[in-house]
Amino acid sequence: MQRRFAIIGHRAPTKGKLNLNDLAGSCGRMDVLVRAVNTALFISHGMREDTHITLHLMGSDGPPRRIWFASENLRGLHVDERAIAGRISKILQEPIPPIGHWIEAEGGIRHSGGDIRETLAEWIHENVSIHCLDAEGESITELDSSEQSIGFFLSDDLAFNDEEISILKDVRKISLGPTWIQGHACIAICHHILDSH
Repeated sequence: MQRRFAIIGHRAPTKGKLNLNDLAGSCGRMDVLVRAVNTALFISHGMREDTHITLHLMGSDGPPRRIWFASENLRGLHVDERAIAGRISKILQEPIPPIGHWIEAEGGIRHSGGDIRETLAEWIHENVSIHCLDAEGESITELDSSEQSIGFFLSDDLAFNDEEISILKDVRKISLGPTWIQGHACIAICHHILDSH
């Protein structure tokens, strides 16, 4: 089964150079997104072979940007946060591609214009079983591991805004518990549930 995660970075910059020494402050909580990449892709002694994660960078004036990591094609990406942020920083210095047009930045990493509307449409077109992680959703302890591809939308340290809620209104809302936990922890729990079946 292919696993996909799509996380929204409400304040994450879409362009410019990141300050790798201050990912949490001057970089619009880029630390949250970097930890999500780390948890989605890496296992103890290597990398998963079945996982994609798309970062939605929404925090600059102008068009949003998406950055897509595909584990099966990644080479040379290291687990530490500065290394992941460094790859993102290089991409942010490139022009934002047109919506729906994916440009390969390097092996296993692509970027495109657009927001969760485009990602949702792409997942629907590709027959992904789509879920939205929401503490107020239905309680779930199991996920259908028979699906060919399963995807999860989640937010950064901010809740989904009204526009995002409207875009995702028809997506199944699932809760991993009554407590709002950090995004990378949600990803780890999803992996654990799927790994257990």
